Amino acid sequence: MKALVLEEKGKLSLREFDIPGALGPKDVRIKTHTVGICGSDVHYYTHGKIGHFIVNAPMVLGHEAAGTVIETGVDVTHLKPGDRVCMEPGIPDPTSRAAKLGIYNVDPAVTFWATPPIHGCLTPEVIHPAAFTYKLPENVSFAEGAMVEPFAIGMQAALRARIQPGDVAVVTGAGPIGMMVALAALAGGCARVIVADLAQPKLDIIGAYDGIETVNIRNRPLAEAVAEATDGWGADIVFECSGAAPAILGMAAHARPGGAIVLVGMPVDPVPVDIVALQAKELRVETVFRYANVYDRAIALIASGKVDLKPLISASIPFADSIAGFDRAVEARDTDVKLQIVMPE
Repeated sequence: MKALVLEEKGKLSLREFDIPGALGPKDVRIKTHTVGICGSDVHYYTHGKIGHFIVNAPMVLGHEAAGTVIETGVDVTHLKPGDRVCMEPGIPDPTSRAAKLGIYNVDPAVTFWATPPIHGCLTPEVIHPAAFTYKLPENVSFAEGAMVEPFAIGMQAALRARIQPGDVAVVTGAGPIGMMVALAALAGGCARVIVADLAQPKLDIIGAYDGIETVNIRNRPLAEAVAEATDGWGADIVFECSGAAPAILGMAAHARPGGAIVLVGMPVDPVPVDIVALQAKELRVETVFRYANVYDRAIALIASGKVDLKPLISASIPFADSIAGFDRAVEARDTDVKLQIVMPE
């Protein structure tokens, strides 16, 4: 099968590539339809690594996917050929302590699509565990199905925040994940969400949603906007989604006493944190790494119409043009939100 292969840092190719594997009794074979380009895919392309995950051999990219079941293992009963599905890309060891505790996202043994050395799904067919494959409702498109994966991170952040109805939240960073967090926070009960960034085109996109206010920090201090929105009290929750050192250092200033900080963005290098500023307000600090047990809820919210992810899809790119699509993802990161690759019929 032909696949989009990251040969090494800065070099992609479309070529025949065999991914080892056989259909097990609890697996499904899926014809891939739509695959989103994630920031991590782009980072592997441009840098060849993320932290200690290093591309040392050719690797198929892609982990945000939807498609159609074409074959099922003998023990699979909840899916059948022809079902439209999306796939949760992280596979834990079901016998691990993390999995038994329900926190399989932090299982040290988890394998995750397009995380070295595991191959991703930018290929016409994939084999995947049925337990991590979810049927899409009729009113949810393949494009929306491929958005469930990034939205799941927003769901995880909203759950970690322990949102109370009517909360005011701040989101620092209007990248795709920041936008997903903002929408999940609204769906989770926040009355207002203030999103801050430097890129006005992205702020314009997320600012079109009811309940979301935006601040371009080139033009206005975020602290001023938060003070105005909360009568000087501060936000109930601050979601840090940029991974930028200045945002991390200043996040405590935007939170109310007794509020919460949720760390979603991942800095490339270690950054300083003002511990005393956190202590002086007794802020609760939560962290997010991927997600666990949220796919069903994410799909339900999309199907209900309470969360509309379609405005975040910037373009659909044919598989034959996927290398150009990755180059666009590098060049247009301040304007595009989500680029998706559509596989051939």
